[in-house]
Amino acid sequence: MFIGHYAPAFVASGTRNGPPLGLGLFATQLIDVAFFSFAMVGIEHYRLTPQATATNWLDLYDMPYTHSLLGASCWGLALALVALAVWHNRAMAVMIAALVVSHWLLDLLVHRPDLTLAGGLPLLGLGLWNVPVLEKPIELAITFGSLAFYLGRTRPVARWARLVLVLLVAELLIFQAIDWFGARTTQLEIGQQELALFAYAAVIVTGALVGLSRQAKV
Repeated sequence: MFIGHYAPAFVASGTRNGPPLGLGLFATQLIDVAFFSFAMVGIEHYRLTPQATATNWLDLYDMPYTHSLLGASCWGLALALVALAVWHNRAMAVMIAALVVSHWLLDLLVHRPDLTLAGGLPLLGLGLWNVPVLEKPIELAITFGSLAFYLGRTRPVARWARLVLVLLVAELLIFQAIDWFGARTTQLEIGQQELALFAYAAVIVTGALVGLSRQAKV
């Protein structure tokens, strides 16, 4: 699951009391942003193992602080408290916490058993990455279906609204294509983590611009 993680943000930002789109997108990917940042400095770890799953080679064997349900809940609470302090909107804060935890729940569908409840056994994961004929269309459907929902609930208010929307769609498709069809390697390189963080940042920033270019329909 990559761009599919953004689906809950599109839905939430298209509803009453929903967060700004950029913040919603950040919330849904906070867990992976933290994971790849931690991996860069050796706090959490992963390997690239041939055929780890049919979709990718990620062997995510050590990620208790980000990809445990407890860890995801703590990250969600922290971001929700920040949002509450800034926007003073409890409904939005609760929604943001839910968006952060949605990352773990969507990962539960696609990961092989490598997720945890609190950092130890049992290992959880339904393994849809091993059934790409199902996982790929599901990911595309929930991503662009939820984006269509957001667009249906908002209207453009800036001349550049269409431009940033096209850029966002292009980024989603390009980054997902790289994730699915990019060259495979077993070598861990810091550039891999930087590329992942760049992809997250690009989508979040462009999504924030999309949000600024649109407003809710009356």
